[in-house]
Amino acid sequence: MFPASLRRLLPDGFTLALLAAVGVATVLPCRGEAALWLDAITDATIMLLFFLHGAKLPREAIVRGVTHWRLHLAVFASTFALFPLLGWLLAPLSRTLLTPELALGMLFVCTLPSTVQSSIAFTSIAGGNVPAAVVSASLSSLIGIVLTPLLVQLLLATHGGHAPGVAGVWQIVRLLLLPFAIGHLLRPWIGGWVDRHRSLVGMTDRGTILLVVYAAFGEAVVAGLWRATAPLALASTLAVGALLLALALLCTGLAGRLFGFSRADRITLVFCGSKKSLASGVPMAKILFAGQAGGLGALLLPLMIFHQLQLMVCAVLARRYASGHKKPPTL
Repeated sequence: MFPASLRRLLPDGFTLALLAAVGVATVLPCRGEAALWLDAITDATIMLLFFLHGAKLPREAIVRGVTHWRLHLAVFASTFALFPLLGWLLAPLSRTLLTPELALGMLFVCTLPSTVQSSIAFTSIAGGNVPAAVVSASLSSLIGIVLTPLLVQLLLATHGGHAPGVAGVWQIVRLLLLPFAIGHLLRPWIGGWVDRHRSLVGMTDRGTILLVVYAAFGEAVVAGLWRATAPLALASTLAVGALLLALALLCTGLAGRLFGFSRADRITLVFCGSKKSLASGVPMAKILFAGQAGGLGALLLPLMIFHQLQLMVCAVLARRYASGHKKPPTL
């Protein structure tokens, strides 16, 4: 029905599932005691998710990361320094065009770790350094468990927001870091089973995100999300997200040439250094912004929009790299 070039730009099945979760939450939000049970269930699935991720990450991947430290340092600098800087610079524009909740959500996007699956997939399609992408993306997710709450504290403090505080950090430790550490310590005994059932980790990833999105948007709908969010604010969120992604891609492309990386390493830097993780971001937002005025739903909208933007744009860039370009494509 659609040409192949256009089909790649259409939303994937998981994006459609996210939209369906938002639609169901809009029509049938969870209320009262059922909402409390749903909150407990989402906490349990988040702990299971990070337990499985800990069991999945090989110890050797951490050791290998040391051997290619310049590239990994560049990816981490992009993820945890460049993005927060861009978010800080774009904050006045966000506050002008977006609602306070959407502007906060855009800042939150800038604090998140890189994706794992899509970063590796696009690096592979483009002909980049796949082993380095595996290490960078995996370690980014691990480091983000610690750095993201600290960056949220820093950015919100400098922009007059209410930082999550000690309780939010403890929730990160209890629900994310501790299960991850236990899973990783148990890898010698359960790692083989987890490696043979990687689809289980993927299903847990997606199921957890859908559950948290449904719960968050249901709570926000009850609080009047769609009455408080005008269509123009959503369009402005798309525009600010596109500008953020364009700047990140431009900076990572230029940095790869400036640091003298090989073509394969430049590709890895572009695709690992320009992504933000929906899988990590949704659970972290639920923990860090529990009780947020205006509800969590509006805060998650910029992340969902940025997630789809990065998939569409990076699909085009990966094909351009794969077609034989000797220089990284520019926007």
